Amino acid sequence: MTQDPLIIAGRTFSSRLLVGTGKYQDLTQTKDAISASGSQIVTVAIRRTNIGQNQGEPNLLDVISPKEYTILPNTAGCFDADSAIRTCQLARELLDGHNLVKLEVLGDEKTLYPNVTATLKSAQVLIEDGFDVMVYTSDDPIVAKELEDMGCVAIMPLGSLIGSGLGLLNRHTLSLIIEQSNVPVLVDAGVGTASDASIAMELGCDGVLMNSAIAYAKNPVLMASAMKNAVIAGRQAFLAGRMPMRKMAVASSPQTGYFFQ
Repeated sequence: MTQDPLIIAGRTFSSRLLVGTGKYQDLTQTKDAISASGSQIVTVAIRRTNIGQNQGEPNLLDVISPKEYTILPNTAGCFDADSAIRTCQLARELLDGHNLVKLEVLGDEKTLYPNVTATLKSAQVLIEDGFDVMVYTSDDPIVAKELEDMGCVAIMPLGSLIGSGLGLLNRHTLSLIIEQSNVPVLVDAGVGTASDASIAMELGCDGVLMNSAIAYAKNPVLMASAMKNAVIAGRQAFLAGRMPMRKMAVASSPQTGYFFQ
């Protein structure tokens, strides 16, 4: 799959699985699961995870080195544009000018559904400030296109609610976003198991981002490996092109050229 790279804002990756760093039992489990996933892009919630801003506390970067992984700061926990913008700016300072970020501005504490208006506002400000913005959004094709036209480097529509594990509930609208987009489209949120990740890739998504599906599994390290294989299999199936669906049976053996009559 190295001949089929994922390219985001000029950066090239061989893995199409992005993983989060929250909800694990400890940093050792975090390290082991991320290693098993084969992921090269690791998301970090700046408002919830110490990457150097809290002196004397365990530092995630001690087990997830920026020399081995692309750290993707995200604005999880932000419910307004101003706090999301400040969080990205803080991340850039902590990571020595790193400008690739994942923007999410939430609109409701119960559903964690994106606040589209605030997302559009903060995305515009961050882009003008020199950030490469990967953006979590709803499955609305109109909004997705507006974010792309604005300059976002990747569109990340939800499959279902964050942390729900419900899988892809909106395959048709995801397909519409994929068909119209000229930047990578990655499913973000809702994946529960390996088949969900594979389906996302079979639809034509460029990648999948997940955290809860791995961290909440009974065996997170084994699930991380399963997700790695699911993303690879789904991508290969998409590239191969599935057989057409038919309403009636079609014999799998030939109907002519029998040896015996």
